[in-house]
Amino acid sequence: LASARARELYQAKGYPKDWIEKRMRAIAIRGALTDEWKARGVAEGREYSILTAEIARATFGVTPGDHKKLKGLAQAKTANLRDHMTDLELIFSMLGEAATTEIARTRDTQGFPQNQQAAHSGGKVAGNARRELEQKSGRKVVTKENYLALTQAARKAERVR
Repeated sequence: LASARARELYQAKGYPKDWIEKRMRAIAIRGALTDEWKARGVAEGREYSILTAEIARATFGVTPGDHKKLKGLAQAKTANLRDHMTDLELIFSMLGEAATTEIARTRDTQGFPQNQQAAHSGGKVAGNARRELEQKSGRKVVTKENYLALTQAARKAERVR
């Protein structure tokens, strides 16, 4: 039910179905990661935030706060960064979190310090893949492009035609 409501909300905001499917998958991957952290003795709240920032920093080379500023979301404290990510940003975010989950499981990490190491390692997997793509494509993955703004601008342009 929550998943159906989220889909409806994203559609109402103007997101295309392919982006919505990526976002829903990202939510599922995040849920698996937080379930893993909980089972491994990581405290919800501050520790989850620190681990999330560790993954993001290793994946994107910037903290979530700096990523929000880059996208022009710094003033909107309640804005969810992931709702404004491009396809590639979402994909690399998913890779970092899925890799972290896999590393935590295979290393049987326990407690915050071990999970922080796993978070860094998982983010590094995604960060290495991101850098390789950037090198081969000649384009940066982390940009100021705000996916929702781009989508809405494209829809307005279509209506004008």
